[in-house]
Amino acid sequence: MGQREDFVSVAQKEVGTIEGPKNNETKYGKFTKANFQPWCGSFVMWCANEVGLKIPNCVYTPAGVAGFQGQGKWSNAATAKPKSGDIVFFDFPGGREVDHVGIVLKDNGDGTITTIEGNTSPEKKKGSQSNGGEVCIRIRGYKKNKLGKEITVVGFGSPKFKD
Repeated sequence: MGQREDFVSVAQKEVGTIEGPKNNETKYGKFTKANFQPWCGSFVMWCANEVGLKIPNCVYTPAGVAGFQGQGKWSNAATAKPKSGDIVFFDFPGGREVDHVGIVLKDNGDGTITTIEGNTSPEKKKGSQSNGGEVCIRIRGYKKNKLGKEITVVGFGSPKFKD
């Protein structure tokens, strides 16, 4: 497998991980020295580190966006063609402009993507989408879609993967 596939595989193995015992306490936050803080970006950074992938720091999500933009590796949701392993940035209602980040598993071809996200809530449960306490696989809208999925994706960062 290549680095892109390894990155996604590492993230998939973490699905179901729950924070705790304290609020926002995770191995991901410990790794980024941001323990006890919302940890979606720490999850992405930890997964990247596990496979030696260098990406902009996503612990503070707006900085991750700026980092990818500065590298010329950014695509807005409206024009993007997301690929497995891309870093996806979200804006959920009630939060700041970019308040969550995850990893693209696949483009579903219908205006939605399947993602792996740290610190979100499972589809079956109500809860915070940007501070929900679990690593989950989710389906999110990034373009107009027939599934009625709200468009919450701001855009995508494309890491430079080693062949």
